[in-house]
Formats: sequence, structure tokens, C-alpha cells
Amino acid sequence: MAHTIQDKRKLLTRIRRIKGQSEALERALETESGDCTAVLQQIAAIRGAVNGLMAEVLEGHLREHLGAEERTPQQRQDDLEQVMTVLRSYLK
Repeated sequence: MAHTIQDKRKLLTRIRRIKGQSEALERALETESGDCTAVLQQIAAIRGAVNGLMAEVLEGHLREHLGAEERTPQQRQDDLEQVMTVLRSYLK
């Protein structure tokens, strides 16, 4: 998982942004501000941020594991199956 270590700072920045968005959503719901549009926008922003994080980690994983020339066909197939399992779960 060297690709996540290389991009650690960038990934942690994204995660902290998601955390902040989630906390803002929680505060909006706790205060019962009544602004449904703001709540919906916050949910959409969180979803977009999570999708962006997933895309970035997935791209790194594909390049590192499936694109590596030293991987055997069986290793690539195993990695592909793992990615497909995660993607099926993510897209439910």
C-alpha cells in the first residue's frame, strides 16, 4: 500500500475536510435550523468529497497493483477481484 503512504498528507487533508463537513452537518441537525436546503447541500458536499477520496485512492491502487509490470497475471487477477468486491460494495 505504498501509494497511500506517498499521498498520505493529501489523503489526510481530504479526510479532515470530510470530517469538518460531517461535523457541520451534525451541528445543523442538532440546532434544528430548519434550513433543509443547507442540510441537503452539506450532504451533497460530503458525498462529493467521499467520492473524490475514493477516486484518488482507487486510482493509486490500480496504478500500483494492476499497472505494475512485476506483478504476475495471477496477482493482477487477485487484485482485480479485490477491487471489484470493494467497488460493488461502494456502489450499492
